[in-house]
Amino acid sequence: MAGAIASRMSFSSLKRKQPKTFTVRIVTMDAEMEFNCEMKWKGKDLFDLVCRTLGLRETWFFGLQYTIKDTVAWLKMDKKVLDHDVSKEEPVTFHFLAKFYPENAEEELVQEITQHLFFLQVKKQILDEKIYCPPEASVLLASYAVQAKYGDYDPSVHKRGFLAQEELLPKRVINLYQMTPEMWEERITAWYAEHRGRARDEAEMEYLKIAQDLEMYGVNYFAIRNKKGTELLLGVDALGLHIYDPENRLTPKISFPWNEIRNISYSDKEFTIKPLDKKIDVFKFNSSKLRVNKLILQLCIGNHDLFMRRRKADSLEVQQMKAQAREEKARKQMRSEETADLLAEKAQITEEEAKLLAQKAAEAEQEMQRIKATAIRTEEEKRLMEQKVLEAEVLALKMAEESERRAKEADQLKQDLQEAREAERRAKQKLLEIATKPTYPPMNPIPAPLPPDIPSFNLIGDSLSFDFKDTDMKRLSMEIEKEKVEYMEKSKHLQEQLNELKTEIEALKLKERETALDILHNENSDRGGSSKHNTIKKPQAQGRRPICI
Repeated sequence: MAGAIASRMSFSSLKRKQPKTFTVRIVTMDAEMEFNCEMKWKGKDLFDLVCRTLGLRETWFFGLQYTIKDTVAWLKMDKKVLDHDVSKEEPVTFHFLAKFYPENAEEELVQEITQHLFFLQVKKQILDEKIYCPPEASVLLASYAVQAKYGDYDPSVHKRGFLAQEELLPKRVINLYQMTPEMWEERITAWYAEHRGRARDEAEMEYLKIAQDLEMYGVNYFAIRNKKGTELLLGVDALGLHIYDPENRLTPKISFPWNEIRNISYSDKEFTIKPLDKKIDVFKFNSSKLRVNKLILQLCIGNHDLFMRRRKADSLEVQQMKAQAREEKARKQMRSEETADLLAEKAQITEEEAKLLAQKAAEAEQEMQRIKATAIRTEEEKRLMEQKVLEAEVLALKMAEESERRAKEADQLKQDLQEAREAERRAKQKLLEIATKPTYPPMNPIPAPLPPDIPSFNLIGDSLSFDFKDTDMKRLSMEIEKEKVEYMEKSKHLQEQLNELKTEIEALKLKERETALDILHNENSDRGGSSKHNTIKKPQAQGRRPICI
């Protein structure tokens, strides 16, 4: 009896000690997951669990997003999950999304999972028209999205209509032209066929390399007012802070690059931007919502932090990731070489079979001619003769057709081999570039002390102090200008392709359906400033005159 009571007490004690849990649903760009979380868990506990589950190591780009009324918010790492202003109804839902964007996707995104999540998020933003994308660029991006999903184009498999159920273009683009779905598919497929040999991760990276030059890429917009009460938009991104007219999200009226800001302070509802150049007056603005102010502050801190980390040496963790990425690319290259060798062997065998069939067809033709030449007198023999001649003719025709088919197959295999060799050559070149490329720009998951010549970044109360020196600004400005020139050189060929398609479909455009953003983009293009780099307008020193916004 006493033993039974002790047993029940032990069970009851164990039950009390078990931590209480609640259910969380995490929505990524292509999946949903559910976790049981302890009541005491902080944001970091949940965030780390999600990253481990995904196999994601480049965690500094991402966050867990939720919505409070009509305002977006991000889970704070040092605060309990349930202490946030989230719905207490289970499962509590968060969206796992990119919070910060790289300056250069190809240089900064190392893991395939990171690249894939960015690709899915940016693609959705373009299709949902949260990022403006001109029609010609939309078609090119769609072709890379198709390559990522379907692999190499095969006319025998990817027949007309195979893209009928795919959402590939923004509705704005489709409505802007007198073009049928078949006409759009034809143009997308024409470019899709040119991407032969690109693996999924390569196609997704090409997509991001094009998308990152769009004016609205990676920009978070907030409604603000200046000191005069004028309604404006604040844009926060990897490059700095930008001030827009509410009707024009493409071209900022003025921009403050991170390396040219001395200090951003936040007091009550007012932000103050102090440029490094003391000849340029400060810019003050405010937002009416406290939650929005806190979000602006978070994004300023995070983007500035990443801006500085990119300009320091890689951490050991990032060096390790890059080494693993190089090893994986080397393994893929070896597989590519093996595939090319198999194709070469198969092409040789098929070519020999085609020659043998051609020889047999020639022998059948000779036999037919020999039979025809034999003089046969009797009607029965003539009838049998005609039957044999007919059979020989049919056999010769079949042999000739089979020989032609095999010859075509051999030619196709030769072409596949050539393309495989070309893909192998590109892979080797890419591997060589990666192996010899200096480790820049880096991403450090754990903040490291800045060297003496790099400005410090401090958050004191509600003030962001960058404390740049004039020498720091000049050095960073020179680096950034050099990067810009190199990028523009690389994009020349791409721009030529886009202009060619734009000219081709221009006659089918319905001018009356152009949106305000279409018109603004065209104006920027005419002025030679339709990219993110070209549309940035820095404040000019004007003595102590205020910035006119």
